Amino acid sequence: MLKQPNREVVVAGVGLHPFGRFPEKSVQDLARGAVLEALEDAGVSFKAIQAAYFGQVYYEGMSMGESVLRALGLTSIPIMNVDNACSSGSSAFWQAYWCVGMGLFDVALAIGAERVPRGPVAVTGSSSPERLIGSDHMMASYALSMRRYMHDYDAPAAAIAQVAVKAKQNAALNPYAQFQQPASLEEVMTSRMIADPLTLFQCCPTSEGASAAVLIGGDVLEHYATRPEGAVKIRGAVLRTTGYQADGDSEADSAPVTTIAARQAYEMAGMGPEDMDVIQVHDAATIGEITQLEGLEIVPQGSAWQAQWEGRTAINGDIPVNTDGGLQAMGHPFGATGIRQIHELVTQLRGNAGARQVKDARVGIAQNAGAGGVCTVHILGT
Repeated sequence: MLKQPNREVVVAGVGLHPFGRFPEKSVQDLARGAVLEALEDAGVSFKAIQAAYFGQVYYEGMSMGESVLRALGLTSIPIMNVDNACSSGSSAFWQAYWCVGMGLFDVALAIGAERVPRGPVAVTGSSSPERLIGSDHMMASYALSMRRYMHDYDAPAAAIAQVAVKAKQNAALNPYAQFQQPASLEEVMTSRMIADPLTLFQCCPTSEGASAAVLIGGDVLEHYATRPEGAVKIRGAVLRTTGYQADGDSEADSAPVTTIAARQAYEMAGMGPEDMDVIQVHDAATIGEITQLEGLEIVPQGSAWQAQWEGRTAINGDIPVNTDGGLQAMGHPFGATGIRQIHELVTQLRGNAGARQVKDARVGIAQNAGAGGVCTVHILGT
């Protein structure tokens, strides 16, 4: 049975620290910058925050949420630390939504921050056979997914590589992005091979960065926020985990659970995929954007590569996807990515995206996947 919250919940403010490499900054520095920006954006004082949820993957000490907020003044509120792979930030946001929506709190803070080490990302334990033979390499999983997709749907490699071209074009319009230089299709396809057929420019970079969002019950918004006019409603919020997966399986295989989560989110929102004006999906590799678009049922199975090739996913297309550059060009600090997607949706729905603004954007959807079969889907609307 589909559960609904007891009250409307809005995103009152968002904050984002640029993604990239910042050797002079700690995770605490990155996160606090995003938090302060979100509080200012909402017009909410830190002392009004009643609960906080902090998403992070890489270990940098115990109780990192408490460590991040200590400099702002610990106020005895509950602080939860969330590790849910690449979905850590969006899982923190999901928890904040439901706790406010069910009336436990009026105002909650969701934070995500990360400093991902350079090099290939492993998803299994240090002593696992998969890691020792290299089969848990995330991009190897995506490469296998891409090979199967190309075989099943006669999709040309160039059409899938076009995802990266579009992402870099969008990121060139985004001052928060790690990579802000466009790239041609030839440059993408001839960049260094990582896991055939995935080249370097088709794999998201490891990154550092932070994001934050302030969530408030709609019925008390004006009591807490001095800038209520910027609030964006959360229409649907779903977190699901797949059925059986072998150890080491990654988000490369998460499209089926995306469909499960998306259908529930659409039902919560009273909407369908055809109502989505702006779309954020987990594109750790170019093939990820293709399969997740189909998982969200934005386009029919096996047709997302054609939508990409025809320009439908561009900012001025009919299904604009990853308007900020996505993981491909924004970068991917794991804990921060999910709330970064929320930041972009809020920016678009407010009409504040500047040169990358989607015309008449009223409803947006964000899908984020994590190793182990985790998937979150959030729908926001004005």
